[in-house]
Amino acid sequence: MRTLAKLTLALLAAGAGLGMSMAEAADAKRAPFGKMADGSAVEAVTLSNAKGTSIKLMTQGATIVSIMLPDRNGNVDDVALGFDTAAEYLAKPSYFGASIGRYANRIAKGKFSLDGNAYTLAAQNNGQALHGGLKGFDKRMWKIDSVSSGASASVTMSYTSPDGEEGYPGTLKATVTYSLSDANEFTITYSATTDKPTVVNLTNHNFWNIAGLNSGRSIEGQMLTIHAGRFTPIDKVSIPTGPLAPVAGTPFDFRKPAIIGPRVRDGKDPQVQIGRGIDHNYVIDGAVGTMRPAVRVEDPVSGRVLELVVEAPGVQVYTGNFLDGTVAGKGHVYRMTDAIALEPQVFPDTPNHPAFGSARLDPGKTYKNTFVYKFSVAK
Repeated sequence: MRTLAKLTLALLAAGAGLGMSMAEAADAKRAPFGKMADGSAVEAVTLSNAKGTSIKLMTQGATIVSIMLPDRNGNVDDVALGFDTAAEYLAKPSYFGASIGRYANRIAKGKFSLDGNAYTLAAQNNGQALHGGLKGFDKRMWKIDSVSSGASASVTMSYTSPDGEEGYPGTLKATVTYSLSDANEFTITYSATTDKPTVVNLTNHNFWNIAGLNSGRSIEGQMLTIHAGRFTPIDKVSIPTGPLAPVAGTPFDFRKPAIIGPRVRDGKDPQVQIGRGIDHNYVIDGAVGTMRPAVRVEDPVSGRVLELVVEAPGVQVYTGNFLDGTVAGKGHVYRMTDAIALEPQVFPDTPNHPAFGSARLDPGKTYKNTFVYKFSVAK
């Protein structure tokens, strides 16, 4: 009897421990999220954790739909621009929260060469190729491969881009894994393989306003830090001119925390004039391929803090300069400086700038781009 009693107590203790673990574990829930105009069903997965953070992702464009984040007082608000329905993301294309590919950012005149072969892409943005073309990865239906809960909640989605799609060579098999931990770290990993030499640059284009969409405040009063001593200046059509210029002495110097507003409205700087604010690639300090700090954003009013850690060579920082009030979503009209995009990636137009490194992917190799958004609150 004593042995049975001991066994019972041990089982009860284990059950109690399991219950505590489950209560603290991050959770993933899968559910329908409407249909597109062609009748295709869209699914959503919501990741949540013990810190009160929840992130909704959908299969259309492997897109971040919402990020619900508590402030220092525990008040929860959405910090991601976007829409309420899946159909709006195609009806009002703005790249909100979307997975971008095959090549994020710009390729000059929509042209590049690989192994002596010339390739022509759609030049749909001031005569330049932008974000994968007319129907890039943001406008494709991805499929859910796996969903899991535990120490981290995660979802993996995949999309296969056929040879020649949007002008790019090779059949590209792309995956993205979104993961939310109880440490309040949101990790995104893109990977891809190909059957022919090609170029790849995958990233996420979330528009962040950590003040919260219902705060009535833009990003202009937020403090920005960028761990980069250099950036890539651009020409009048936003293509890098070539040199890696020092940020010192320019409005692009965020090596020490600075308020965003005065920098994006510095009309004396020609680069700010061209970008209508900041829309530039920063060369992140440290060794490429190693996880290192890239960006920190703090909203002094709510206390929310966002830190970005990357392995990519650069981060495109974009202060929403072309949001002009013609697009509305989630009950808000979106305007300039309503949000900031932080996009880890290889440099813009790398296929045409050998000095920038390489965006090449060969058969038998695997492309990977991992980055982490860390959430916290300043007291």
